[in-house]
Amino acid sequence: MATERYNHRDAEPRWQAAWDDQSIFKTDNADPREKYYVLEMFPYPSGRVHMGHVRNYTMGDVVARYKRARGFNVLHPMGWDAFGMPAENAAMERGVHPATWTYQNIASMKAQLKRMGLSLDWSREFATCDVAYYAQQQALFLDFLDKGLVYRKQSKVNWDPVDNTVLANEQVVDGRGWRSGALVEQRELTQWFFRITDFADDLLSSLDTLDQWPEKVRLMQKNWIGRSEGLSIRWQIVPNARAGDATEVEVYTTRPDTLFGASFLAIAADHPLARALSETNAEIDAFCAETRHAGTSLAAQETAEKKGIDTGLKVRHPLDPSWELPVWIANFVLMDYGTGAIFACPSGDQRDLDFARKYGLPVVPVVMPRDGDAASFTVGDEAYTGDGVMINSRFLDGLSTEDAFLRVAETLEATELDGRPQATRKVNFRLRDWGISRQRYWGCPIPVIHCQACGVVPVPKADLPVKLPEDVTFDRPGNPLDNHPTWRHVACPQCGADARRETDTMDTFVDSSWYFIRFTAPWETQPTERAACDRWMPVDQYIGGIEHAILHLLYSRFFTRAMKETGHAGLSEPFKGLFTQGMVVHETYSRGEGIHREWLTPSSVKIEELDGKRVGSLIETGETIHIGSIEKMSKSKKNVVDPDDIIDSYGADTARFFVLSDSPPDRDVIWSEAGVEGAHRFVQRVWRLISEADWLAQVEGRPAVEGEGLAISQIAHKTLKAIQNDLDNLAFNKAVARLYEFVNALAGPLTQATAGTDESLRAALKDAVSILVRLIAPMTPHLAEECWSVIGGEGLAATAAWPAFDDRLVVENEVTLPVQINGKKRGDLTIARDADQSAVEQAVLAMEVVQAALEGRTPKKIIVVPQRIVNVVV
Repeated sequence: MATERYNHRDAEPRWQAAWDDQSIFKTDNADPREKYYVLEMFPYPSGRVHMGHVRNYTMGDVVARYKRARGFNVLHPMGWDAFGMPAENAAMERGVHPATWTYQNIASMKAQLKRMGLSLDWSREFATCDVAYYAQQQALFLDFLDKGLVYRKQSKVNWDPVDNTVLANEQVVDGRGWRSGALVEQRELTQWFFRITDFADDLLSSLDTLDQWPEKVRLMQKNWIGRSEGLSIRWQIVPNARAGDATEVEVYTTRPDTLFGASFLAIAADHPLARALSETNAEIDAFCAETRHAGTSLAAQETAEKKGIDTGLKVRHPLDPSWELPVWIANFVLMDYGTGAIFACPSGDQRDLDFARKYGLPVVPVVMPRDGDAASFTVGDEAYTGDGVMINSRFLDGLSTEDAFLRVAETLEATELDGRPQATRKVNFRLRDWGISRQRYWGCPIPVIHCQACGVVPVPKADLPVKLPEDVTFDRPGNPLDNHPTWRHVACPQCGADARRETDTMDTFVDSSWYFIRFTAPWETQPTERAACDRWMPVDQYIGGIEHAILHLLYSRFFTRAMKETGHAGLSEPFKGLFTQGMVVHETYSRGEGIHREWLTPSSVKIEELDGKRVGSLIETGETIHIGSIEKMSKSKKNVVDPDDIIDSYGADTARFFVLSDSPPDRDVIWSEAGVEGAHRFVQRVWRLISEADWLAQVEGRPAVEGEGLAISQIAHKTLKAIQNDLDNLAFNKAVARLYEFVNALAGPLTQATAGTDESLRAALKDAVSILVRLIAPMTPHLAEECWSVIGGEGLAATAAWPAFDDRLVVENEVTLPVQINGKKRGDLTIARDADQSAVEQAVLAMEVVQAALEGRTPKKIIVVPQRIVNVVV
């Protein structure tokens, strides 16, 4: 019989209402079943959901629905990472309060997410700008402060002159602010810091336990933490009045083996020695001032042109006091890394080599490859940075770099300078403490008070929260909290004298470093409910972008450890499993060239195939346009697709199915109209096949173990087993491919099944269709509900148990054997698993590729490794 097309406009809101009415996605902390916590990184409320969100949240939703069907008590919450500069900038640009802008955006995005049919527990929703949330964050800050995990100091910071705030080193990208894109400057400010370095060793070593994390993310974190073993060496300054009281320069190095290649010492512009010299030397002072205006991030220093100035000072070589080396101030040396001083071995470090060539300093090769020739080995424009054999290094010559390291360490540890060893072994970390002070309004206020008599005084917990004032203005540069007439003025909690509040607010990465724990009991009037935290944590599956591999994930790992120290949590690692999904990318379209180029939206363009070539034109005028490269969807290049447009035209299930289907989930997915239409045809086909088989509701499903229905049952149960494995491994695209094959296999039998069909075949088909509906339920949940209703399924598809495969039906009766000829693979043989050696040999000899190789001859030997491989010796 004919049937109506699947109407997503009717079905999707209807089933979403049914789920809401029954609160089936609301999680009960008291549920005794095994827990499963799945979480996608929560979004910033920019105002619109983009296709990257659709892909991210669809993946998480598939996992949540699948685990729920498998019998787990699933926690799948949603919230909003709502503080930050964009809201403050919007307030200035639009003349609205940041809170107004933020909550309007939240309402808009929430409505969009609901249209996607996500199985979220909205009862746990919060925004980080909610007073109830940041009040508990302030309580955590006070507890951290009490435990010595927070401190305040003056430090050199990255200053964003557009956003008028401090940036962490990690937030400086190529010398520019990560949000504003402005060139970053260096300033001296008094800042609040978290002691993340207290946990450096543990943060590093524990990465080895995170076996459900991508290796690339673990490697990125290892490199960022940057543990190194080396020597701290004291270099004696040759007496000089200009050095003041300084008598030595301390240098940390991981390559003491290269000491005989030393050409000069380089110190940072903020090194105490450089500051002392600046006071009496205008040229040095000017150079240091210029250097401070560059970005402080390591990446900025690495990419900047290498510059320096000779201080006129000299130091004595630690292994030869008669050897004097010059001391330079260099812009590539950072005070925050090591001791703020290095010894430069140009032959073994590209940065040092570039500097030495520029300023005419010596370059002496001291390490060559193990197979090198000491008499002829030289260093040109490229430093030799590998290990090898020592040369030009006196008593170290001929030693390996490893042995030379130990010999130098032993020698300098036994050598005294002013009554102390000239060198000591030391473990160093690249990681630095986390500066959390931000000079802006729209953030969590830091709960401390500054009193002239008492100093820094924590706000008593009874006085929390320290609320942001609502009556602020953004008509002047700087922090609105500094400009507020009354908010900052307060009585000291200790002595009652006039005092002032801290006007810095917390880095927004603080907000996102513990929200996943707050979701376990967001209604509590303390940061956590310990029993709920310990029951739900760690997050079993965390899903988000690779761009958060260092900042967010490292800070979250620190925060969980700090919360353990303060008794708020009972674990150290927050995320058991981590998955980093790829981006959604799209072709770019434009007209014009150079500065006159105008980017065009996909919706304004028509793409046609003419003479085997894709040609684009403007829909409105017919003007030919340029089809550009495939890039990440971005507003600037207008290659964005609005999820609402897709849902309006095709439905949420089509959008969900497409973003799961086109590529492995950790890779980018290329958005294409043809791909979306293909997903939509699949949705319609499933509906047509099932809805037209009106007899399914009257049949009791059961698998066939023999007869006409056996093939159908084997396909169904093998597909079920395979997709179950795919979903366990987040291989969504493989599961989608199997669904296409499964539907193809069912199409003919379902269409042909009539009233006169064998009863066992119809029972097998009903069992297979029941399996199909439950397999598609995590991916296309609205379609699944509609089909479940048609076939007479009990209750909702969203609450139906995951089917169990029949072991008898998933046994593979065939095996595929690689066939080699004289040791080289030439083909594959598929044969019955229980075939004996004689049958295998006959089948192999019948293969065309083997006959061609034999050319009528008899093979010398046929070697059969049962169920493994066959080798024909010609």
